[in-house]
Amino acid sequence: MKLSSLNASDTTLVPLVKSNPDSRAPMSVPVKIVVVYHSGYGHTVKIAEAVARGAAAINGASVELIAAEKAPGRWELLDGADAIIMGAPTYMGSLSAPFKAFMDATSHLQYAEKRWEGKIAAGFTNGASRGGDKQNSLVQLMTFAAQHQMHWVNLGMNYGNNRSYTNEDILNRDSYTLGMAGQADMDQSGEMAPPSSDLRTAEFLGRRVAEVAQELSAGRAMLGRPANRGVPGGADNQDPEGRGVMASKGRQTTTRLVTA
Repeated sequence: MKLSSLNASDTTLVPLVKSNPDSRAPMSVPVKIVVVYHSGYGHTVKIAEAVARGAAAINGASVELIAAEKAPGRWELLDGADAIIMGAPTYMGSLSAPFKAFMDATSHLQYAEKRWEGKIAAGFTNGASRGGDKQNSLVQLMTFAAQHQMHWVNLGMNYGNNRSYTNEDILNRDSYTLGMAGQADMDQSGEMAPPSSDLRTAEFLGRRVAEVAQELSAGRAMLGRPANRGVPGGADNQDPEGRGVMASKGRQTTTRLVTA
């Protein structure tokens, strides 16, 4: 599923910052964003679609939505993305098995060759309970991104429904910060849940990731530092000191980055 533009009537988006009528229009920076997800009962896919809508609302951002089960056939698309936003339901205190299978599949090339080094990463999850150990899933996603040497983007939003005068319609109603966590009653279908506030929070995350990806891309262009793949192998190939590495014949003595 590809999202490149949205009509204003499609959704109500929450701005990350208040617009300044005196400032110039923001520069459009082209970025590619992939949202990869697993959905067991039709709830998490609603959040994934909302994240994609939010990202696609940013001028210059192109967005692809991929089910985790199909991702191994789309490695080229993922490898070419500026940002990868990942999400899956929380089952028994961790990410769902099909999404974990996708994570494990990245070890053969993406992790081994550090193909995702320097990319933006973010995450979301969903569960039937308010807590439901969903924090574990967000930590799992963040750890996965760190293993790939990616830059993690958090939700960037204060706690939600924690005042006497707030209610369930507020953004980030369940008060997570590492990423977006939705809640869908288990006796309701994906047509009914998660609620609108969770979907709007997911849109917020998508917009935030797209904007951070543009900032990183523009900054690299300004500094003349193009995105590079990481260095494959162990830390011995990255250690600039070399103190803890035994000298051996054929070992590279200098670190070299491979341009993506």
